[in-house]
Amino acid sequence: MFNVAIDGPSGAGKSSVSKEAAKRMGFIHIDTGALYRSLAYSAIKNKININDEISLKNMLNMTKINIEFQDGVQNVILNGENVNDKIRTEEVSKGASDISKIPMIRAFLLDLQRDLARENNVVMDGRDIGTVVLPNADVKIFITASPEQRAERRYKELLAKGEKVVYNDILEKLIYRDHQDTHREIAPLKPCDDAVIIDTSDLDFSQSVNAVLDVIREKYND
Repeated sequence: MFNVAIDGPSGAGKSSVSKEAAKRMGFIHIDTGALYRSLAYSAIKNKININDEISLKNMLNMTKINIEFQDGVQNVILNGENVNDKIRTEEVSKGASDISKIPMIRAFLLDLQRDLARENNVVMDGRDIGTVVLPNADVKIFITASPEQRAERRYKELLAKGEKVVYNDILEKLIYRDHQDTHREIAPLKPCDDAVIIDTSDLDFSQSVNAVLDVIREKYND
């Protein structure tokens, strides 16, 4: 199987770019952030204190996550419920950052992610794919962009969904999440030594996808 690991901070466009790149390559796209979001959503929904180890462990013992693909789109099935359109709120986003620092959460999802990569040609994106989940991936890419550009993209995305948001609030939360992700003890966000770094600050979506595809195809066609 041919595995592509794509990492990067929140709002850099890695999921949308990875999804389109996977589609063009005929690969499966795995958005690992959605898996963490689904667990954060479950904790919020069930009023679980993620700092209470026993409560969190009990939640995981009762949690079953499946990944289903329909027309190339990843659907996260949490205990039989498709939660794709319930895990993209700002509350869940912050919860995902908080919950991803917990070792038992990362261990819970690790095997699922690796099994998917073992069985399929994948473009897998997240924050520790190249460094931890798929350290032997055929291609490793780190997608980034300035905090201001990422906040602007997120702001427009939420406005398009009809949400009432303030740009400065989004920027503040994004900077907070960057700090959380890069300073956590377990699998901090960072480019691995052999990753190709792509800065999308001055690239539009199509240019970003092409930049990623150029890197993938160079190795895939060797």
